[in-house]
Amino acid sequence: MAKKKSTKLSLIGLDTQKAKKLADGLNDLLANYQVFYMNARGFHYNIRGQKFFELHLKFEELYSDLILKADEIAERILTLGHTPVHAYSGYIKQSDIKEVQNVGEAEKAVSSVLEAFSTLISKQRALLDLSDEAGDEGTNSLMSDYIREQEKLVWMYSAFLGH
Repeated sequence: MAKKKSTKLSLIGLDTQKAKKLADGLNDLLANYQVFYMNARGFHYNIRGQKFFELHLKFEELYSDLILKADEIAERILTLGHTPVHAYSGYIKQSDIKEVQNVGEAEKAVSSVLEAFSTLISKQRALLDLSDEAGDEGTNSLMSDYIREQEKLVWMYSAFLGH
């Protein structure tokens, strides 16, 4: 008779190995959010041209939302019983979204925003699958909400570029 593998559960009732895998994925997502956040701040600071007033405000809305989501992600990692990455050196090493510096042209900035959203949405979809498999409704709900919001933003920023 085969011996059944015992599963250790965390304080919130999740398999500890699955929670670790989720926390690792969330730390990767956090690194990408933090780099995207700094990029958005730079776009806000440096935007020039005819669309200055419109984009200056949009980029402020964007970075304000990104920092709130970064905080939620870090808190979710803590809830899963792990430690969030909390150094920019770690974010830079881990992030697939790369630093963008001194961009003031509207099309370049918006294109960078769209690329970043594409990266985030892809990572969040992968976390959605992991959280579903782990029975982690908290992470699942967070990722679903982010994806829904960001898909709409992709549509809007794409419309700005005429796509």
